[in-house]
Amino acid sequence: MTETPKPQRRTLLILIALFILPLAAAFILYYAVGWQPAGGSNNGELLQPVRQLPEGAASLRGKWALVYVADGRCDEDCRTALVFGRQTRLSLNKEMSRVNTAFLAVNECCDLEYLDKEHAGIKVFDVTDPVPTEELTQVLPPDDLRHWLFVVDPRGNIVMRYDVRESPRGLLDDMKKLLKLSHIG
Repeated sequence: MTETPKPQRRTLLILIALFILPLAAAFILYYAVGWQPAGGSNNGELLQPVRQLPEGAASLRGKWALVYVADGRCDEDCRTALVFGRQTRLSLNKEMSRVNTAFLAVNECCDLEYLDKEHAGIKVFDVTDPVPTEELTQVLPPDDLRHWLFVVDPRGNIVMRYDVRESPRGLLDDMKKLLKLSHIG
């Protein structure tokens, strides 16, 4: 049996170290120290913990949904947010049928003439009674709701929110990614 010359053994050990040490360091950092890289690939705000829509909106289950919650009179902010959701849904092209749009009116429901004319197919929920409104305020973040469009998964979980004052491109990118990866809805 011939013994490997020392320079070749050193080269072999260096090559092994080049591949094994980074893997070992990553394993230790991730599992032992608990370090996780910052950032993510989503543009919206991920809601933690995930919240369930109230039972009054159970008919949204089965498909993805873009949900806006506001006063039923639908002022300029409301109209902008509804257009934001409608345009995003239309931009999904062939995947559009997998997404609903919904409007949850928390006061004085609703300007149905405007909604029927401009947003055909939108699901409107009158949650002006105290019990549904209270349920809704318990599951949604306590911020000013008129600036947020919520993404609801097919199981009725409110998973993300988007500021409608920003570019709709982020919502469209995230919805395309969600629909591509999702096998439900």
